Amino acid sequence: MDTSVILPVEAEGFVQSLETFSLKEVGSERWFRQHEYIEKLNMQAILNASAMHDEFIKELLVSFGKIPVLVHEMILVEVWKHKVFPILYQLQDFNPNNTFHLYMVIHHEATVINLLETIMYHKDSCEAADDSVLDLVDYCHRKLTLLASKAVRECATTNQHNLTGEAVGSSIEELQMQNAALEFEISLKAVSVLRYITDHTESISVINRMLCTHNMPCVLVQLIDCCPWSRCKEGEVEKYINGRWQKIPVEDRLKMTKLDGQVWISLYNLLLKEDCQRKYDFNNFNKNQLLKLRGFLTEVLIDQLPNLVELQRYLAHLAVTDPAPPKKELILEQIPEMWNHIVRENSGRWKAIAKYQVKETFSPSESDLRLQAQRLAKMYNLDVMESLLPEKPKCGSCGKEATKRCSRCQGEWYCHRECQVKHWSKHKRACQLMAEATEKIQRDLHINS
Repeated sequence: MDTSVILPVEAEGFVQSLETFSLKEVGSERWFRQHEYIEKLNMQAILNASAMHDEFIKELLVSFGKIPVLVHEMILVEVWKHKVFPILYQLQDFNPNNTFHLYMVIHHEATVINLLETIMYHKDSCEAADDSVLDLVDYCHRKLTLLASKAVRECATTNQHNLTGEAVGSSIEELQMQNAALEFEISLKAVSVLRYITDHTESISVINRMLCTHNMPCVLVQLIDCCPWSRCKEGEVEKYINGRWQKIPVEDRLKMTKLDGQVWISLYNLLLKEDCQRKYDFNNFNKNQLLKLRGFLTEVLIDQLPNLVELQRYLAHLAVTDPAPPKKELILEQIPEMWNHIVRENSGRWKAIAKYQVKETFSPSESDLRLQAQRLAKMYNLDVMESLLPEKPKCGSCGKEATKRCSRCQGEWYCHRECQVKHWSKHKRACQLMAEATEKIQRDLHINS
């Protein structure tokens, strides 16, 4: 089965056409067309990386110098979500029949961070990002700080519950909850992006930004301490793995997740590289925060990531020494510009932009919605989406590898007909709800089933 999303020649055209937009243009027809391009590039990049094929999406983005464009567009939507979106849904004349268009704007940030997570694994991508790496470091700091905050973690958990179980009051309230759930996902992706930056960067400005401006080691210690991708629910330990909360058997609870590994490797890079040690201020607060890590560096953890034994030795040495303060050096340091430039350019115009977008952007005609939905339906091909899954689906009844799907709701998998029949009494209600939700979306978007 051919599960390619786009061919290399198509990808080249998409990449070459990538451009930066103004805040006012977010959600416009031109912007939405680029969103489709980036969505396709993202899906193809994931397919190539997971199948270990030629990563031509990454090569094209590097060759045409488009990684800074991706960073700009991601931060643009982040600013829009902070400054325009809260005003927009409070306007009296904003009463959309359908929030599909708005959701795609909110989802755009997640699409771009997904693509960046895939390509920034490679050193040449980090180098091609050029000065935008500084903006990416600031972006990751904002997301990791949010991730470590108790309010965001509780909000994400509550919203995940609401999205799966409880009715919400209005389409705008539902959209706000979807936004909060996406924010959690985006923040987790930022953990990986930061790790790849610490792997590859040799820029003094980037290192200073991570160590001196944002004190990233202490932020990462806080993440290790609170572990927002792990929770206890009804006496069961759950971890957020591959995009969903999963119950962890007792014998697997000490296994390191990918997110655990990304944080530890980031700390390893930031604390053990010689350039980093010379620039970091090991004052009493920072030293005490770092020494908290010693309690987490167990034999079980080090067996899974052996390089951490070097970090363990370093912390043991740090506990009995007082490193000299960093020398003050006169250097010309670059600073990130994207967030500040976007905010400065639109300062005092947030409400005007919101009113313009209500009238011109987020009140599409029925025919526009229909065309938009049809294009996206083609893009999100089920065969392609299944190939993007990090693991093969499991039978809803026995848990074995499954190949057949419930024909009505398309949401549950089974290995044999017998398992489907056996599981029907449990699945019936969920199947009905999912099928009704799908039918409602189709009615809203005027797509004939």
